[in-house]
Amino acid sequence: MTPAPLEEGSRSPGHHIELADDNPSPRQNGEPSPGLRDSKGWDGKLRVPKSAVLTNPEALSDPEYSDEDNVVPGEEVAADEDLLDDQDPDTTEIHCTQSRIQSIPALKLERFKRVARICLRQNLIQHIDGLGSLAEVLEELELYDNLIAHVRGLDSLTNLRILDLSFNKIKHIKNISHLKKLTDLFLAANKISRIEGLDGLDKLRNLELGSNRIRRLENLDHLPALEELWVAKNKITDLTGLAGLANLRLLSIQSNRIRDLSPLKDVPQLEELYISHNALESLAGIESNTKLQVIDISNNKIASLEGLGPLADLKELWASSNLIDSFSEVERLLADKEKLTTVYFENNPLQIRAPALYRNKVRLALPQVKQIDATYVKVP
Repeated sequence: MTPAPLEEGSRSPGHHIELADDNPSPRQNGEPSPGLRDSKGWDGKLRVPKSAVLTNPEALSDPEYSDEDNVVPGEEVAADEDLLDDQDPDTTEIHCTQSRIQSIPALKLERFKRVARICLRQNLIQHIDGLGSLAEVLEELELYDNLIAHVRGLDSLTNLRILDLSFNKIKHIKNISHLKKLTDLFLAANKISRIEGLDGLDKLRNLELGSNRIRRLENLDHLPALEELWVAKNKITDLTGLAGLANLRLLSIQSNRIRDLSPLKDVPQLEELYISHNALESLAGIESNTKLQVIDISNNKIASLEGLGPLADLKELWASSNLIDSFSEVERLLADKEKLTTVYFENNPLQIRAPALYRNKVRLALPQVKQIDATYVKVP
């Protein structure tokens, strides 16, 4: 149901690496927040397994990694077209991962007349070209983890529905507003400082901009179909800029600098909010979001749960590593939440003060809950 949030920067797959288990709870391997996942299996591009080999490993640590003067050409592999000699000419999908490909034209993709999906992940590609002959059939293009600095070469690809340019060296969102059929756009872990260039993407439902240099939520009001916005690990200081997103269902904005939740009144239809690792001291302003079902407020400085009272549909509350101290407040504000199944309160004063009694006190306060922290509640 929900995706695993960022462990301070990471990525993974519905389309990609290391999918979480079908049941994302309880937590595994000590992960600090819930396993975030949307209804189609997407769990955010920023979860990178420790075993992953990246063309751009600096993307996870060096803020200057994507400067153009740092592009390393790499070793050239002659006759890239040989990589696809065994491929059926009538195939609908082409996958070439970690093949040291530098040139898309060298693959001679024009011989594949029916290919709808191309995945060239983790190669050495610097330019998007050589795809024009596939304009009528190509629907999904994945160039995750390459060396692309500029969004070009997409002019004729007007049938694209999914475009993945994550983990590249892109500074500006450009030359995609003509892709009117685009539903999913992934630009995680680039060097983007501003949300722009998205005008005309009326069908876009999923936008992933995590791990960039974005400071403001802006230019989003012309995305009427947007359902999911992923902007974790940026430099965003406030939540203004969401007005107009009448279909926004999921907001993932962990590891930013948010202090105030009141702008969420502009998206009262929000169902999932992931806002761990910010600068929140209170939940004031969240009471207008009565449709919220999943909330992750872990690793903030929240001392009170005031504001959650009106949220009758709440199913999961992740509130680890805050300053919550009162069991009576937990009971007063959450006991009437009939749909509530999961709560996380570990590393709060109410757990640290008496760890041996903590779970029983939560069970008494919230008898409807089936999971407390990483452990399921045993039914007598």
